[in-house]
Amino acid sequence: MLPDRTPKRGGRWRDHRQVIDAIAWKFQTGSQWVHLPAEYGSWQGVCTRLRNWAIDGTWQRIFTALLTRADAEGDLGWAVSVDSTIVRAHQNAAGARKRGPAGEPGHHAIGRSRGGLTTKIRLAADGRCLPPCFHLTPGQAGDAPVFEHVMAALRVPRAIGRPRTRPVVVLADRAYSSRAIREHLQRRGIRAVVPQPADQIANRERKGSTSGRPPSFDRRAYKQRNTVERCINRLKNWRGLATRYEKTATVFRAGLHIAGIFVRSARRSERAT
Repeated sequence: MLPDRTPKRGGRWRDHRQVIDAIAWKFQTGSQWVHLPAEYGSWQGVCTRLRNWAIDGTWQRIFTALLTRADAEGDLGWAVSVDSTIVRAHQNAAGARKRGPAGEPGHHAIGRSRGGLTTKIRLAADGRCLPPCFHLTPGQAGDAPVFEHVMAALRVPRAIGRPRTRPVVVLADRAYSSRAIREHLQRRGIRAVVPQPADQIANRERKGSTSGRPPSFDRRAYKQRNTVERCINRLKNWRGLATRYEKTATVFRAGLHIAGIFVRSARRSERAT
């Protein structure tokens, strides 16, 4: 799925495997490009290939292909947990041009709050604590308004038929307890396991019988929501993802896809042994 190793101009490209190892080292350590070990070759070439493959969607295609294979082998859990996590944007992440690659937001998914410059990673996790999709927003953005964008990013192609986009159940915390989210899931035939916050419960009790039937909540199923927290911990073991150093959201999202490729490949190796 990678481009041909012979570029249109110049000599032969450095081996793809060595370049991928260099990119993974950079995101795992969070080091600057100029500190890339000499055995990986020129850091400018590695950085350029990371950026080009992020723009043309190569990393996302590989990530999606692994999802397709996992789903065909029955190793993709469709009890999905949804959550978000904030990462601090380093000062090196600021200063990008407002007009970036096609599809790149003008704010580059960097927002300003009391904690400074931050990015919020929205993701879903399957029953194996592995991520099937990502969505980036500025750090000050709320969780509930972008829930539908996260669900729209959940798309797993299959060998025959349409891509699968509907999990069996969605588990989320109280931040996602809104009528719009529950109605969205109900229209798509997805069971929602979302607890109500105290203010919504008090408001319902105050209205009495006119408030209607309270939404159902499966306490036992909700215990599985920890899968998304464990998935976030796996991703943040990569220091280049726990703190954002990339200027554009396209390249930072590529780092998430690369981490997802590595953790899902590790899962496949564990099953093989």
